[in-house]
Amino acid sequence: MSEPKSSVRSRSAPKQALEAAMADKAGNPLRRALWLDAMDRQLRPHLPPALANRCRLANVDGEHLVFLVESPVWHAKVRLAEDQLLDAARSIGLKATRVTVKTATASAHSPVRNDQRSTAVSQATHKGLRDALAALQDVKSTKS
Repeated sequence: MSEPKSSVRSRSAPKQALEAAMADKAGNPLRRALWLDAMDRQLRPHLPPALANRCRLANVDGEHLVFLVESPVWHAKVRLAEDQLLDAARSIGLKATRVTVKTATASAHSPVRNDQRSTAVSQATHKGLRDALAALQDVKSTKS
């Protein structure tokens, strides 16, 4: 007699998928992105407080650092703090000698995770969902 298959996935399935994705050369971009994110997190505490939340390390190309900012104002402020940025990068082991700053139209911050989003829903949304559910239940009961 065979045992019934469980509908619950193994906790190791996501880990196995990540390991499989990173196992060969196809995983290089993912490894690079994870490394850049780790460098950004290490660098952030060493940045001037005004810049720490306004710029993001976007690339490291040898001795060249590329930072991403959200507006021209922050672009200028990062350019003025170039020496501080280079010192901070060197303090975490990067051999940086040059900084480039790029302005992006979207925020330079990491995207908001689902668990960080507000869960507040308006009364109108609740009413609309209840009305839609009632309409679906009416259609279902008439077909039965």
